[in-house]
Amino acid sequence: MTIQIRAATPKDATAVLSLWREAETHPTTTDDIDSVGRLIAHDPAALLVAESEGRLVGSVIAGWDGWRGSIYRLAVSPSERRRGLGRTLVDEAARHLGSLGAARLQAVVVSDDRRAMGFWLESEWDQQHDRTRFVRNQATPA
Repeated sequence: MTIQIRAATPKDATAVLSLWREAETHPTTTDDIDSVGRLIAHDPAALLVAESEGRLVGSVIAGWDGWRGSIYRLAVSPSERRRGLGRTLVDEAARHLGSLGAARLQAVVVSDDRRAMGFWLESEWDQQHDRTRFVRNQATPA
């Protein structure tokens, strides 16, 4: 089975949302067609997808703000787990962010997600214990 990693297109938005549900990622207020479409429109290369035989089996968001690269929403279809796809997606996201100039990367991980924490703890990434992230949802303009 061949897996191709590529930038998502607007046509992928519905499949990305389905993948996130299938992979049991933690839902957020931006798990909708409009939000995924805005991400793709804003930075077409930020949402990377893994496709196999016409089906999306993985995704990751690689965000660059000009200061730091952020990796989040890593999702792999349960049928494709434990085959290195998550690591491949993270490596491709890191390569992409490096090509933009990111010298420092961070991964945003849901701390009570055992699968996600296990993946990152087994990686070459260092867990940062001296920082806490605060978030706030706000309405998007119509």
